[in-house]
Amino acid sequence: MAVNQKPHAVCFPYPAQGHIGPMLKLAKILHHKGFYITFVHTEFNYARLLRSRGPDSLRGLPTFRFETIPDGLPPPQNPDATQNVTDLCISTTENCLVPFRNLCHRLNSMSDVPPVSCIVPDGTMTFALQVAEELGVPGVLFCTNSAYCFLCYLHFPELIRRGFTPLKDASYLTNGYLDTVIDWIPGIKSIRLRDLPSHIRTTNPNDRMLEFGNGEISKTHKASAIILNTFNALESDVLESLSSILKRIYTIGPLQLLLDRVTDDDTKTIGSNLWKEDPGCLDWLHSQEPESVVYINFGSITVVTPNQLFEFAWGLANSKQKFLWIIRPDLVTGDPLVLPPEFLTETKNRGMIASWCDQEQVLKHPSIGGFLTHCGWNSTIESVSAGVPMSCWPFIADQQTNCMNICREWGVGIEIDSDVKREKVERVVRELMEGEKGKEMKKRVMELKKKAEEATSPSQGSSFLNLNKMVEEVLLLLPPNKVSQA
Repeated sequence: MAVNQKPHAVCFPYPAQGHIGPMLKLAKILHHKGFYITFVHTEFNYARLLRSRGPDSLRGLPTFRFETIPDGLPPPQNPDATQNVTDLCISTTENCLVPFRNLCHRLNSMSDVPPVSCIVPDGTMTFALQVAEELGVPGVLFCTNSAYCFLCYLHFPELIRRGFTPLKDASYLTNGYLDTVIDWIPGIKSIRLRDLPSHIRTTNPNDRMLEFGNGEISKTHKASAIILNTFNALESDVLESLSSILKRIYTIGPLQLLLDRVTDDDTKTIGSNLWKEDPGCLDWLHSQEPESVVYINFGSITVVTPNQLFEFAWGLANSKQKFLWIIRPDLVTGDPLVLPPEFLTETKNRGMIASWCDQEQVLKHPSIGGFLTHCGWNSTIESVSAGVPMSCWPFIADQQTNCMNICREWGVGIEIDSDVKREKVERVVRELMEGEKGKEMKKRVMELKKKAEEATSPSQGSSFLNLNKMVEEVLLLLPPNKVSQA
């Protein structure tokens, strides 16, 4: 097919590591299906990617191009640190519509680029749907959290209406109020307030993140369809409820398993890590025994205090387990990161510390026996796909909800208290790697891994079929059919 005859998808992730990665996977899959791709970065992240992956890493391909727009924020003091989440959410909402609209019009004016035929923004970038509507093309939201969490977000307006949030005062954070059970969300039998996304834990009636979340959810029905990086067998009850609220929901995950089946695509070298990967991680794992290493990574946004870092460090040391620990340059708040020399001496023959890695490759490595995680959805779905049980230390947003599912609903993880203590870390890590509960979790997560592989099977896999349906029923149709909201 000639380039100018190809369908043209403009993919626009929320500008943070945990959103860029899955969007890039989706873009590669669409490219493999014949789409011309324009992938939009913010100028800040584009510069970070060039530094982390090399000056030629975003040169693109004849049918896979990169573009940038400003995010509206002033330049940060540290050009390689994660931007403030609240500031970034507000700024993209207020400042990105016009430059994104201008970019799409510029693409449509280029003689060597096919006209934009669909727009695929992140679920938190709903302003892009306005541009899709103006152009008369489908606008499909890609929500990078679980179906369960997405359903919780959809009920935030009702939580506010019923007075569950904002909290009346700070005492409600500690007086047992967060143990209140919610049993009226269809598709969710019951859930404690503390297991809902953490945006509800505010006493401010004008809380910016609560307002932002409500604003984005209220625009969901304007999308032509919703894409979720999950699979039917993992969240069947929730998906049934979602389908009664929003039409045209497509579960096409785990995306990495779908992408692994693409063997003839020339986008393999295009990456998304904003930090430089340490290739020594895999080399070190090659020298370890099967399922002997616990992998620790708290993602791209979580920050810890020096005291929390020390408690995790000594918990790991006292567990006597081998470990691979990813410590980002901006992981620790306040003082510069300094691990106790006694810890380094104690663990020098059984531990490796790195600043970043290719997490999917690490989790798939046969030496990995467990994952100490912050429970971001990418980490959760990647761990399930690799058949790796988890110990959970959720931090913000959807991580508490994911933790609840990991530990209570699926039985493939153990939670560590938010008030982290080395004794608890030691016990949990030992149980994860050696205990009877750890063995049971391993068995259960291997069952989920098998179901994930079945979902992405090219024959009758639900996610494989849903991907094809989404392309044929939505992305290739003009004009868009809007999602209807009950």
